[in-house]
Amino acid sequence: MPVLSGGCLCGAVRYEARSPPLRVTLCHCRFCQHVTGSSHLVEPLFARGDLQVTAGVPTVYRHRSEGSGKHLDLHFCAVCGTTLFMTFERFPTLCGVYAGTLDDPAAIEVRPDNAKQVFVASARAEAVLLPSLDTFAGPATDAAGVPQAPFVHDAPHRVGRRGSEPFPGEPEGSHPR
Repeated sequence: MPVLSGGCLCGAVRYEARSPPLRVTLCHCRFCQHVTGSSHLVEPLFARGDLQVTAGVPTVYRHRSEGSGKHLDLHFCAVCGTTLFMTFERFPTLCGVYAGTLDDPAAIEVRPDNAKQVFVASARAEAVLLPSLDTFAGPATDAAGVPQAPFVHDAPHRVGRRGSEPFPGEPEGSHPR
């Protein structure tokens, strides 16, 4: 895989990922909605040692997770404010990149074998969940690290007011994995 590079809006901070992502998380939690200013975060996760800052020095904002009580460190450009990646007290060997900061965000593929959708209970009503991906109402693991049971939609699924409305024109279709 070629080196993945990215950076902030003004170009003051640049980074490179020297390996493919270990997995990709599509997170719909309120924290990710706040920090991205969008409906969800597309987050390729890399081994922490495989992500290198190549220009500038990001500023770090430390946030305590309401769910786990552990710290998340948001690495951002102090000049333009772009959040580039985050590191985790709970997962010290990982680094989550904000996919939109990559020079080529399309280089990150979202596939059933590498991706999951989490915190969909917090998803916006107009959000469309992708089919064939492991999907979780909350986190994929509980606070003790115990994996939760996913469900999978057979077709694109619009969340709707209570998460029960099918994508327009599609029949109901999700099943536990």
